[in-house]
Amino acid sequence: MIKIGVDAMGGDYAPEAAVKGAVMALDAIGSDSRIVLFGDEEKIKSVLASEGCPAERFGIVATTEVIEMGDHPAKAFQSKADSSITVGFGYLAKGAVDGFASAGSTGAMMVGSMYAVKPIEGVVRPTISSIVPTIAGRPALLLDVGLNVDCKPEVLAQYGLIGSIYAEAVLGIERPRVAVLNIGEEETKGNAQTKATYELLKAESRINFVGNVEGSYLFSGKVADVIVCDGFVGNTALKMAEGLYRINTALGCRNAFWDAMNYENVGGTPVLGVNAPVIIGHGCSSPQAIRSMILSTEQVIKADLTAKLQRAFQN
Repeated sequence: MIKIGVDAMGGDYAPEAAVKGAVMALDAIGSDSRIVLFGDEEKIKSVLASEGCPAERFGIVATTEVIEMGDHPAKAFQSKADSSITVGFGYLAKGAVDGFASAGSTGAMMVGSMYAVKPIEGVVRPTISSIVPTIAGRPALLLDVGLNVDCKPEVLAQYGLIGSIYAEAVLGIERPRVAVLNIGEEETKGNAQTKATYELLKAESRINFVGNVEGSYLFSGKVADVIVCDGFVGNTALKMAEGLYRINTALGCRNAFWDAMNYENVGGTPVLGVNAPVIIGHGCSSPQAIRSMILSTEQVIKADLTAKLQRAFQN
């Protein structure tokens, strides 16, 4: 039985949105999966009752505290020992749940990732990634998208390997093409960081490195399946795409490509390079976004991604 841990108290509209999203996910998860909700038991059961859903369909772990968005992440993770995030990571660290997802404090989720489940040995810096749609009809992976705004070439080269393993294991892309996001396609283009990263990735025999990719091809699917950049560049590109999505939606432009840009359909971003599946959702997550976040967590668990990354970094 796969156990998917969900922070019922995380997000701007918790616990209503988190619990309703969990109810929506029930019909989509596998028969061998069970959702475990962490949070205020009385409030969780109240929302379930309003949805006409028996509480017995979930595992519920009662907690009495919540890490608020304004709390200092590290201090709150330690001082609020009975918070839904802290308890959730405790269950994850001891294997009582197989993955943990939250739309709550991103900082607290990263503290839990780094100190409760810890980075995989050999990984210099874990990363967060984002799945982006392409007009080719299959997704691409962009990483990093905001966790590490300054990256040494060695770190970016690791992202190429991490992203390649994720794209193959979770997205089902065989021999994913890995590229460096750059200002030109030529090998000599870029700054010192991207040039050094290019050389390291070119020498990495475990990935299908195809060189540089320009921003204009980011959503084309023609050049690369995994796009490597530092968190400053990646977050800027992602926020620009989200802004364009909102503009196009306001203008009435709807199609499969733009619908795939909707964060509600993605749900969250995985923390890659740590010893257990961790998914971070948007703070403003709706029930639909929570549903997607839960399904993404299940997908990462079933793909056995953590074990595949651990094996890669043993060599």
